[in-house]
Amino acid sequence: MIGKRVVNVGIDLGTSRSVIACDNGVRTYLPSIVGYPKDAVSKKMFGRDIVFGDDALKHRMSLEIHRPFDKGMLKIAQDLDENSQEYKTAIEAARSLLKRLIEIALEAEPGGTGANVLVRGVLGAPALASRKNKKAMLEIARGILDDVMYVSEPFAVAYGLGLLTNAFIVDIGAGTVDLCRMHGTMPTDEDQITTMKAGDYVDQIFFELLSKKYPDANFTVNMVKRFKEENSSISHHGDSVFIELPVKGKPVRHDVTSELRAACKAIVPDIVEGIRKLIASFDPEFQVHLKENVILAGGGSQIVGLKKEIEDFMRDTLGYGKVSRVEEPLYAGANGALMLCRDMPDEYWHELKTKVVK
Repeated sequence: MIGKRVVNVGIDLGTSRSVIACDNGVRTYLPSIVGYPKDAVSKKMFGRDIVFGDDALKHRMSLEIHRPFDKGMLKIAQDLDENSQEYKTAIEAARSLLKRLIEIALEAEPGGTGANVLVRGVLGAPALASRKNKKAMLEIARGILDDVMYVSEPFAVAYGLGLLTNAFIVDIGAGTVDLCRMHGTMPTDEDQITTMKAGDYVDQIFFELLSKKYPDANFTVNMVKRFKEENSSISHHGDSVFIELPVKGKPVRHDVTSELRAACKAIVPDIVEGIRKLIASFDPEFQVHLKENVILAGGGSQIVGLKKEIEDFMRDTLGYGKVSRVEEPLYAGANGALMLCRDMPDEYWHELKTKVVK
């Protein structure tokens, strides 16, 4: 490490967006999409071999699109076949995505991306991630980060908020909802639950409801996903919600108020059931503290009316519940991971590296 400046980074490699927060002031994200030109024409058009994020999504007709963390791939898939082409492609796409994030981070260094720095990173992983999944994440980081460690995503959120005890974190992402009870120690597997009914599940339900109601309309899951992210609501007090969908090539205004509400509500029962299980199995003297401090994080936390809906469900199942939301849902996990990275002493990183090498 002599002669090298240490750059600490917190990273959340999400199903929908990958976020990085650095102690050199860089905070940014990329949609978790990697595109490879389909042929010589598309390669000439882009002038490069890999296209990332919104740029890849915008030009997806010219690219082979890969979402390395889609449907739990790499992060929580239980049957990873390390010899399959799908796995190898996902690993390569994820490595390219992580490398691009680090390149962006190092552009702020005095020497640019070639700066003489040592990059330490803490990566968030779903509560359900197995030892095999964590091995895959280590493979992604190899050669890109000099030192790396993994923590559960809801724990990273809690650490960043300073909520290390008497708190219950619900991190609602695109691929998973991760729940974690905090009681003053590093959470164990018994303190955490992951459900797959998250943002992508809402998109699919919304798509299916609209397909059934408006069979003549032509649209994709990606179209309704973008609309959901801008208009998601469970509240019954808002105005009616309309979306323009093409019918035989002509844009037509469609009322989607009830379908959008129903899709957004679809994730609530599993969230509250996870809360119930983790609270019911906790020390009864301290259960009330968890009920009083349920914190929503992640992109899904921004659904209008979700906070009250969860409180209502908690009232029915647990007698009481008090829910709030983080102020920076996109960066809460990466911010916490960065704080962890800063707080870990040098000897810890040395010990961790020694264990990894062995």
